[in-house]
Amino acid sequence: MAAPTETARAELDRLVARYGNCHPGDAEVIVCLGGDGFMLETLRVVLEAGFTTPVYGMNCGSVGFLMNPTNEETLPERLSHAQAATLHPLRMTATAAHGEVFEALALNDVYLFRQTRQAAKLRIDVDEHVRLPELICDGALLATPAGSTAYNLSAHGPIVPLSGNLLPLTPICAFRPRRWRGALLPSSAHVAFTVLEHEKRPVAAVADSMEIRNVVSVQVREDRSLSVTLLFDPGQTLSERIVSEQFSA
Repeated sequence: MAAPTETARAELDRLVARYGNCHPGDAEVIVCLGGDGFMLETLRVVLEAGFTTPVYGMNCGSVGFLMNPTNEETLPERLSHAQAATLHPLRMTATAAHGEVFEALALNDVYLFRQTRQAAKLRIDVDEHVRLPELICDGALLATPAGSTAYNLSAHGPIVPLSGNLLPLTPICAFRPRRWRGALLPSSAHVAFTVLEHEKRPVAAVADSMEIRNVVSVQVREDRSLSVTLLFDPGQTLSERIVSEQFSA
């Protein structure tokens, strides 16, 4: 499977000419050609289709945190020695101002963000307890361990080891309370965001690449009944990358 870019499509043509291709449901391994964004799209296809097929990424994008180097010569050997990482998605249930309810899965993060110049006002409940009655901010996010090195890290949230069974809850440009830096929650936590003054301060909710506008409430929890498997070259596992990221400049 390849992203719609010239580089990824050219690599797809070379790999298909050399190794052939088949439907993802019939494959032993799905090789994903692109960047981290296309990898997330591919994993969502795998989840929604109910496939158990592991996914091996080859970087044809920019950052490639979830990807392996591109080397078509040794692909079968690399696949036979690859190490697996199992990821569980976040399930977002968002209610829009007009009453419609949307569901989406996220392997990186779910975040809320203001739609206008007005700061957002959010109430945050954890396991049906009000933990923050009012957060004035640009937004807030809940990340998976795999996603803790992405937007969460840019928002000064903590990096979480893959085996930590923790979810970082991080404010985005918090104004009040100014010193609140977020929280580390158990992976079993049920987090509810309520948008205060939603007509004056509209907010959007995003689960990876799916965006819902004008939400009034958002429920997020980890869905342990679903999982996807990523494959990495030996010595370059996702757990190792997450640890290494904590020591990078």
